[in-house]
Amino acid sequence: MGLMDNLKGKAEELKDKASELAGKHGDKIDNMVDKAGETIDKATKHKYSEKIEKGASAAKHARDDFAAKPKDD
Repeated sequence: MGLMDNLKGKAEELKDKASELAGKHGDKIDNMVDKAGETIDKATKHKYSEKIEKGASAAKHARDDFAAKPKDD
């Protein structure tokens, strides 16, 4: 097994772990996306509110698509 094979294996392992964590902590991630959007909206004096809202929604949907569903323990 070469170096690239080892790196690919580790990358897949890390992706799976990130997906698992995104599934477990989805509400926390969504809450932080909302807070970031509010902060950016305030900083831009609500000039880009609609675009910020669309971006936050897209980020939440991307997290949903990426997140692994929690396993029953």
